[in-house]
Amino acid sequence: MRVREAEPGEVAAVRNVLDGAALAVDHDRLREQPEAGAVLVAVRAAESRGDDEATDATVLGALVLAGDRIDAVAVRRNRRGQGIGTELAETAAARRERLVAEFDAGVRPFYERLGFDVEPTAETNRFRGVWTPDRP
Repeated sequence: MRVREAEPGEVAAVRNVLDGAALAVDHDRLREQPEAGAVLVAVRAAESRGDDEATDATVLGALVLAGDRIDAVAVRRNRRGQGIGTELAETAAARRERLVAEFDAGVRPFYERLGFDVEPTAETNRFRGVWTPDRP
């Protein structure tokens, strides 16, 4: 598995992963984001067919950024718990000075494990997390 920027032709696969996690993302904006490098995908490395060509990589997870904000992060249901979401978030963190996310209580442990400072929002069972690199 590796994490890289999504390619414009992968929008449908990214949308499929996000929809499978019941995450709402503006699909018009999603179509524009790969060109801006703001959509990361975790892909299973392409497998060789023996003729020196590779099959298409399979999108296992996706993370959508809007500036320093994580709009969505999702992993295919059968691949959850394997560190894919963590790899996506760590890759995003390496590209930003800070990251901000708003999320439901169910994923709070995920963000806390990543080192986000988490606090409740005014909305019931919603949280806001901020990650900044450790500074000396």
